Amino acid sequence: MNIMYFIIQQTMFFAIPLLIVALGGMFAERSGVVNIALEGIMVMGAFISIFFISIFQGTLSGQGLLILAVAIAAVSGGIFSLLHAFASINLKADQTISGTALNMFAPAFAVFTARMIQGVQQVQFADTFHISKVPVLGDIPVIGPMFFQNCYITTYIGVIIFIVAAIVISRTKFGLRLRACGEHPQAADSVGINVYKIRYAGVVISGALAGIGGLVFVIPTSTNFNGSVAGYGFLALAVLIFGQWRSKGIFGAAFFFGIMKTLASTYSGIPVLKDLPIPNEVYKMIPYAATLIVLACVSKNSQAPKAEGIPYDKGSR
Repeated sequence: MNIMYFIIQQTMFFAIPLLIVALGGMFAERSGVVNIALEGIMVMGAFISIFFISIFQGTLSGQGLLILAVAIAAVSGGIFSLLHAFASINLKADQTISGTALNMFAPAFAVFTARMIQGVQQVQFADTFHISKVPVLGDIPVIGPMFFQNCYITTYIGVIIFIVAAIVISRTKFGLRLRACGEHPQAADSVGINVYKIRYAGVVISGALAGIGGLVFVIPTSTNFNGSVAGYGFLALAVLIFGQWRSKGIFGAAFFFGIMKTLASTYSGIPVLKDLPIPNEVYKMIPYAATLIVLACVSKNSQAPKAEGIPYDKGSR
């Protein structure tokens, strides 16, 4: 039973950042802007928020500091994504190239800035955020050990983000307009919707969530940041495609890939897997092999927004 609790807890650590970042990608792409810059935005959000934690951990600690860092990650990710929004929407640049540029810039900026300020590229921080047991909830049989022991508040933030995102995209006027701009922007424009503003909003929301995702990825798995999020931004794109650009599908896909990542990272702590005569490298390949297989299976039936990646020109019809 303890092994099952361990696997579920580890899955949450890996699945929640994927869920948050993929939901961010959903907002951008449902508005019509391809955002492959998720990796770079994650790096930027993680770097700035972890640097904030490193500076203020002497005066602040615990959940208050982490919540402030989450807010800073969201703001920094949203601001950084404005570069992609400006290039894609105003300049009508190739969205893939724009996103790639941000992916290349972010880790270089993080490493250069860290070395310039502190002499080394790794930004160290103390983990004062771990929750051994949530009062009352942690004592519930079965559910308590699974979800309310040995956890981080970022897990619950991720669940809240999912619920809010699902409601916003499906049940609100803004969500309807966002989806209209990604499917038929000319029709949306004809009824008075400002396609440019809606797409800007989609990209900024995407950046804010990706920035949070970068921090949420680092906090449970490390005590330093070295300018990398281990390809999680690209894995989040696979989650987005596998989930068919819809919140419920993204939720299931995120936990599928989270389980794959858990098996790859913690197999040595699972007796059944540890005793198998399988090389370490095979386990490490599991998430990426699963990504290729899943994308190969679902790509033919993908239901991407019709206007995704197509710059909108108000003067054309």
